[in-house]
Amino acid sequence: MSRTIIALDFSNKEQVLEFLRQFDEPVYVKIGMELTYACGLDIVKEVKNMGHKIFLDLKLHDIPNTVKGGMKNLAKLGVDIVNCHCAGGIEMMKAAKQGILEGTPEGQQPAKLIGVTVLTSTSKESMNEELGIPGEVIDTVIHYAKNAKEAGLDGVVCSVHEAKAIHEACGDDFLTVTPGIRLAGNSVDDQKRVATPEFAKEQGCDMIVVGRSITKSEDPKATYKAIEEVME
Repeated sequence: MSRTIIALDFSNKEQVLEFLRQFDEPVYVKIGMELTYACGLDIVKEVKNMGHKIFLDLKLHDIPNTVKGGMKNLAKLGVDIVNCHCAGGIEMMKAAKQGILEGTPEGQQPAKLIGVTVLTSTSKESMNEELGIPGEVIDTVIHYAKNAKEAGLDGVVCSVHEAKAIHEACGDDFLTVTPGIRLAGNSVDDQKRVATPEFAKEQGCDMIVVGRSITKSEDPKATYKAIEEVME
């Protein structure tokens, strides 16, 4: 299974289809808010019908009953990974898991549910001063990860820098999905806690999410394969 998830950070369906036509085999992709809000959930069905695996990155965060209902509907799409915010609390995460189990069609594998810990665009300063959460970022991330495991989630979204500590706290089978991946020399853009694929592998990350380093590459297919070789 691919350990590299390509972030389809495009603004319309035509750009997505043009990009995916460059690949002659199924890949793992992330569909997030930008693309979903532009195209609706039909884009999920279309990409899935092409044979690709999908991480649907909509970060649900609401009262437990609302999140349960949302996840119940998303489960019908047949995606492979979905997520919610750990900040919603244990009961909300349990409701999200229940929604997936109830909404998954019979005979179909339920999507893995992972919790968003602290966004990779969040620095210690903004977490302390703007969000009012004291301490180090990693302390909050580990706390959220433990809550996610208690709630029955399959893993979390975290930065590369926290993956090793999460596995130590929650076990090797607890999935770590890590965005904020950039190739050496690439711009970090709006991310704060970033790393290269080589460092991600060293830290024991299970799956990495790579966007602009692949989608804006001169040869996206070759770049993707090179990253996959690093992560093997």
